[in-house]
Amino acid sequence: MAEKSRKLELLGVVTSDKMDKTVVVTVERMEKHPVFEKYIRRRARFKAHDERNECRPGDKVLIRECRPLSKDKSWRVVKILERQE
Repeated sequence: MAEKSRKLELLGVVTSDKMDKTVVVTVERMEKHPVFEKYIRRRARFKAHDERNECRPGDKVLIRECRPLSKDKSWRVVKILERQE
């Protein structure tokens, strides 16, 4: 029996919506430094597919990994969790 593949989901903030049907989402995580044991803020930027061009900069969104849609885009916006006023 084949196992169902689990897709990775991340929470992030939309930083750019200047492309058609694509948004840039910044995901932040806190990571502990191995020697100094201080927490460091790490950021990663992903291009995500936004089918209806609904996202605006500042919106908190949930993105899910998917098949490659273009050279840089292999994430899809699942849900807008919080709107920026």
